[in-house]
Amino acid sequence: MTLHDRSRYGRYSGGPDPLAPPVDLAEALDAVAEDVMDGYSPRHALQEFLRRGGRNRDGLDNLARRVRERRKDLLSRHRLDGTLDYVRKLLDTAVLEERKQLARDAMMDNTDRAFREMQLQNLPPSTAAAVNELASYDWQSGTAREAYERIKDLLGREVLDQRFAGMKQALENATDEDREAVSDMLRDLNGLLGKHRRGEDTDADFQEFMAKHGQHFPENPQSVEELVDALAKRSAAAQRLLQSMSPEQREELMRLSAQAFGSPGLMDQLSELDGNLQALRPGEDWNGSEAFDGQDGLGLGDGTGVLQDLAELDELSEQLSQSYNGSRLDDLDLDALSRQLGPDAAVSARTLAEIERAMEDGGYLRRGPDGDLRLSPQAMRRLGKSLLQDTARQLSGRQGQRDTRLAGAAGEQTGSSRPWEFGDAEPWDVTRAMTNAIRRTMADGGAPGRGLRLTPEDIEVAETEARTQAAVVLLVDVSFSMAAEGRWVPMKRTALALHHLVSTRFRGDRLQLVTFGRYAQSMDIGELTALPALREQGTNLHHGLLLAGRFFRRHPSMQHVLLMVTDGEPTAHLLPDGDSWFNWPPDTETIRVTVAELDRLGRSGVQATFFRLGDDPGLERFVQRMARRIDARVVAPDVGGLGAAVVGEYLRAHVRSSYSDTDWDL
Repeated sequence: MTLHDRSRYGRYSGGPDPLAPPVDLAEALDAVAEDVMDGYSPRHALQEFLRRGGRNRDGLDNLARRVRERRKDLLSRHRLDGTLDYVRKLLDTAVLEERKQLARDAMMDNTDRAFREMQLQNLPPSTAAAVNELASYDWQSGTAREAYERIKDLLGREVLDQRFAGMKQALENATDEDREAVSDMLRDLNGLLGKHRRGEDTDADFQEFMAKHGQHFPENPQSVEELVDALAKRSAAAQRLLQSMSPEQREELMRLSAQAFGSPGLMDQLSELDGNLQALRPGEDWNGSEAFDGQDGLGLGDGTGVLQDLAELDELSEQLSQSYNGSRLDDLDLDALSRQLGPDAAVSARTLAEIERAMEDGGYLRRGPDGDLRLSPQAMRRLGKSLLQDTARQLSGRQGQRDTRLAGAAGEQTGSSRPWEFGDAEPWDVTRAMTNAIRRTMADGGAPGRGLRLTPEDIEVAETEARTQAAVVLLVDVSFSMAAEGRWVPMKRTALALHHLVSTRFRGDRLQLVTFGRYAQSMDIGELTALPALREQGTNLHHGLLLAGRFFRRHPSMQHVLLMVTDGEPTAHLLPDGDSWFNWPPDTETIRVTVAELDRLGRSGVQATFFRLGDDPGLERFVQRMARRIDARVVAPDVGGLGAAVVGEYLRAHVRSSYSDTDWDL
């Protein structure tokens, strides 16, 4: 390369940015999970997110709105009589110049002059009729003759531009040889399409045609089918253009077209072409129409292009609706979207399609035994981690109290370490952290003598084994009041955060999720997350405590921890035959058997915390009395702080004497 060589760099325009970072699914997963916890199916939740879009990304609804606005703008800005207006102006110019010439020509016979002036004076009001009547007129003015010939040239280029985009410009100032070449192309094209209709054409026929006339087809079709597709869309748009005109405008235009290039043969060839295309592509919209009401007059070619745009916008609108069977975002025509709305819209749509593909094909959604889509364990882990981080931030930011975390005294160090992660409860391995910082500094070209800068990536924590293990029951109220009062999703988020904490930081513990409504049942985290709100009455705490006791008995050597979340007094209890007895207000027997089961758990040494939601005085009295019976704690968090309250109580109860008063957040 010489010193004078230059390289030019520009924006990449060949498709998706090859250097773009992978799609971040965190926002999509959070939104989908939130809707799933609120009772929607995963598929419906994903569709809703794709419709809403993300923080910095248009969703399908916004793209569809922009498509509608673009369509409305085209209709409100244009009208379709631009060609007729221009022909009328050329005709008026020709007549005016001819009259001037007649007035100046002193040598002309007076009788001949009078006849010509009368002929010009009595031209019919119809533009098409006037143009046809002057077809044989012997023009005396060269300027007038030129204006009239421009009418025939304009009409020829316009009717060709209707079928072949760009032909109007290509044939400007064309010679007779150029026009003959176009006529030759039309004859060959009709011949090829006729053979294709009869099934007699070969690939060699197509290749021969393109070698001879390919310059007229900027779409660069690779087969006769692609050629037909491109021509049929344009031809159908031309037919819709005519249907969109008023009957008077349409009649004027058809009569004027006979003067195209001064020869009716062109219209015969174009009519044959339309017939071939309509037979080959009957599924195109050949009879539709549009209501234009703007002020910008369009010629035939430009008007046909606008009709094509409208058809393309209609197709995009259907694709964006995703309302047809088997619809996927991969169906979106990104090139059309870019043409109509700009490259930013295509980028948004491509990103949404990648999110849909990654969510469904990347393991975040999977089909359960019943065939329905569910959040996968991978998605549950990722969501749980996110919720636990939110909970940790709430814990570390609470005012007026200190939160506890597991320090070195909470367990025996194993001698191994691992990279620090947000929310870790183990002590730092300072030696390894400093060693990592030195290595990183040297690798980056720095010198240790100039000082070290410790980053989170350098930190390692010493792994410990807790001295005590806990059997934990999270007992959550799933009566309908929880959903009605907006506590349904916070309850599920709390369960997810606690589940993730136990499964990743306290693997020796055992966690059981128990729900209680009219009946109680044990659930895994996936079942609880997907649980819809049930419109049934009953708060059967008695049954829930029975299941909790059964779980505790399976783990006799562990510390028993009960965390109960409820927003109502017990109104149901389990009968000996397994049925649930419900009564409101709470029945005396319901209270008696519930308290008896609680006392049984208290005698076994359970550490309990009751989380009271809402301000019901009856619930407050009941919970306080229950807490006094077994020396339990009562916490009354607001709904937004439920997760932090439950996780904080779990950490507090786990190995109470082994916690230091260091802050949760590093």
